[in-house]
Amino acid sequence: MEKVIVLTGAGMSADSGLKTFRDSDGLWEGHDIQEVATPQAWERDKELVLEFYNERRKQLHAVDPNAGHEALAELEGQYDVTIITQNVDDLHERAGSSDVVHLHGELSKVRSEEDPSLIYDIGGDAIEVGDTAEDGAQLRPHVVWFGEPVPNMRKAANIVPEADILIVIGTSLVVYPAAGLVDLVDQNIPKYIIDPATPELRTFKGWEHVQARAAEGTPKLVHDLIEN
Repeated sequence: MEKVIVLTGAGMSADSGLKTFRDSDGLWEGHDIQEVATPQAWERDKELVLEFYNERRKQLHAVDPNAGHEALAELEGQYDVTIITQNVDDLHERAGSSDVVHLHGELSKVRSEEDPSLIYDIGGDAIEVGDTAEDGAQLRPHVVWFGEPVPNMRKAANIVPEADILIVIGTSLVVYPAAGLVDLVDQNIPKYIIDPATPELRTFKGWEHVQARAAEGTPKLVHDLIEN
């Protein structure tokens, strides 16, 4: 089976109704990112940070995977598919995709603030100040905040060169280090980018632009790949 690597970003989740802070003014659900998504914010006001992510978790469990998520799961019928996502939601998994690498962590999981290996799946539940891991440390969201290293980047960088086909969906490819992943593929393979706007690529050479939102363009491309 040919190997398909799919890189997904905020535009994929947006089509399920999840808001993203990159939409306009740098605010995420009315919060400045520096208030809720940095290690400094966590040290300053754990209660605010936990409340923010509790609301995001609640919001996530009120929405469903869209047609784009479902199409990628369907693609596994004929291709070896790995999804590398910048999104922290579980919509790819809920749609049926079996191999998903989360670069920026997972919203439905929490971990010890002292021991990153102590990770717990809590689904849509809330956590509060005083909720602790088995090591006695406060539980924190299992997400990568601004200013923190991206543990799965090395894993993703090892996978991407295996691609026979590369698909990029709903990401501007201007945020590093994730944006650098596209440079690791064989530049002669088929490369597709699904985005309603003109992508901010250094070069369009070898890329096919599917000018559509994720929920519309992904099923069309998947249909073409399965048929051809």
